[in-house]
Amino acid sequence: MPWLQIKVNTVREQAPKLEDALLDAGAVSVTLQDNADQPILEPGLGETPLWDQVRITGLFDASIDTRTTTNEIHNALNSELPAYQWEQLEDKDWEREWMSNYHPICCGERLWICPSWIAPPEPNKVNILLDPGLAFGTGTHPTTFLCMQWLDQQPLEDLTLVDYGCGSGILGIAALKLGARHVVGVDIDPQALIATSDNAQRNHLAENAMPVYLPPKAPSDQVDIVLANILAGPLAELAPQLSGLTRPGGKICLSGILATQAEAVMAAYSDDFEFDPIAQKDEWVRITGTKSR
Repeated sequence: MPWLQIKVNTVREQAPKLEDALLDAGAVSVTLQDNADQPILEPGLGETPLWDQVRITGLFDASIDTRTTTNEIHNALNSELPAYQWEQLEDKDWEREWMSNYHPICCGERLWICPSWIAPPEPNKVNILLDPGLAFGTGTHPTTFLCMQWLDQQPLEDLTLVDYGCGSGILGIAALKLGARHVVGVDIDPQALIATSDNAQRNHLAENAMPVYLPPKAPSDQVDIVLANILAGPLAELAPQLSGLTRPGGKICLSGILATQAEAVMAAYSDDFEFDPIAQKDEWVRITGTKSR
């Protein structure tokens, strides 16, 4: 189906009103993007920050009259419409377009992450067949890659784990395929629980090998390893809970942390863990350690 899209350059203060104007004019979706290379890596709790310079894209059915729609947007703003451009969006199978850019990733000596629609390049290795769906975790982000690399180096035979913030299930599934006996997946997003279960089935794991839970219903039994690839703020807040899930002598693997945040996260866990050297990829780090008591 063909589409038309309007791209408007604006500033943070005007963005909400312009977004409403596009929707009122019939946009089927509105996307906000950084227009000045100003990253927002981790907002505070309860915050929904925007960049200083914003590019807003409104997607419209190709049958609209652009002049009429532009006037409607202008009238809804009650002010001059900022610099804008209409363009025709190429008609593509966008799902396949995304799939074509997702390739197998080697995460160590044993472990590969493979899109479920591509044959593994090394069939004799440990291959995780993945279709992330709507959940985070494809292995392409440095935080996930760092955790997978660590798992590849661990003796996991017959161990129990918790994958807290399981997303697509990629970490827990990798642990099971590397020999772990049981993994509990926990996430606040129901879509993540669906994706994890689907990916576990895709990897031919036993039905009860990785049960998934929303946090209030998750088991509190201690395990050998706790994995948590989320964000620095939640990791610090969850320190008592994640430490409590780790048995004495067990290990913890934390990621989703910027290098500048590592010290604060380690401080939250320092009473219970002896840390390994920090691993870093780009601006992101992985923190691992062994529970001392």
